[in-house]
Amino acid sequence: MERRMFLGGLTAASFGVMLENSFAAPAETGGSPAGRDSFKTSQVEVSGNTIFVRRYGDGPAILMVHGFPRTSLMWRFLAPKLAETHSVICVDLRAYGGSGIPASTDDHFPYSKRAMAKELVAVMDKLGFPTFTLIGHDRGGRVSYRMALDHPKNVERLAVFDVIPILEAWSRSDARFAQTYWPWILLSQKEPLPEKYLLGAPEAVFHNPFGQGSFGPEILEEYVSTYRDPARVHGICEEYRAAATIDVEHDRADKEASRRIECPMLHLWAEGGPLDTFYAKDGGPLGIWRQWAPRAHGQAMKGGHFFPEENPDDTAVLVKQFLSA
Repeated sequence: MERRMFLGGLTAASFGVMLENSFAAPAETGGSPAGRDSFKTSQVEVSGNTIFVRRYGDGPAILMVHGFPRTSLMWRFLAPKLAETHSVICVDLRAYGGSGIPASTDDHFPYSKRAMAKELVAVMDKLGFPTFTLIGHDRGGRVSYRMALDHPKNVERLAVFDVIPILEAWSRSDARFAQTYWPWILLSQKEPLPEKYLLGAPEAVFHNPFGQGSFGPEILEEYVSTYRDPARVHGICEEYRAAATIDVEHDRADKEASRRIECPMLHLWAEGGPLDTFYAKDGGPLGIWRQWAPRAHGQAMKGGHFFPEENPDDTAVLVKQFLSA
């Protein structure tokens, strides 16, 4: 068992804060009436770890959780739109961006969705938000549905973007799945193979259909900085190992016990993407989600896997409708 706590990545974290301040400055000096485009950053200490937070707006809380290979920066367009009426809390998952990097264990539990969900509930409680709306994309979507299952009293509404539950994805995996969702297969391999791949070519993660985006070199540099840090890369691989093992066990236990997500749920997915095309015989992604969340509804979105970043306007419209329903 590895016992050492890594709190490295100070260079990446410092760079991220500097970069975020450069984004915030124009909004603050531009005289935005509500100040909704500006944000504050902080480090929240919880249970032996620190979570990097960027906070927008004021009002009822929304927690936003990013996925691979992004950080909380992926919400930079969508969060200000939701901050017109809400306090929007965007976090870096453990090991990503500016957050801490807890040591893992042989069963990968510290990087399970259960452990990360519990940690983020504690973050929100420290920020004064015992209940909140929860929005997650990709890996963050999986942390989010786990949070809704484990902490139903904290999650008022749940929105999950472009994922289905882990158990459901693995149980339907085939060659097409493996070729599309290569991180599931590669990054879940035993140490040190996937770590060496990521560290050897960190920018390659963003130069393929799964990770690419329409952003400039500064945004790319902040994202890529996570993958230049061996401790962070190890943590990310541990999360994928958890997703191939202990997370499946947690999902299966809930499914066998007929536990359901009872709060209102919104699921949005990429138009023409894998979720839109792989699962037609299951009634599409909504057909799968309604086995877990009877109140789930949603639709396909233009913009690819990262539509919250690529198409924030349309995404904001649907999220606002969901918040007001």
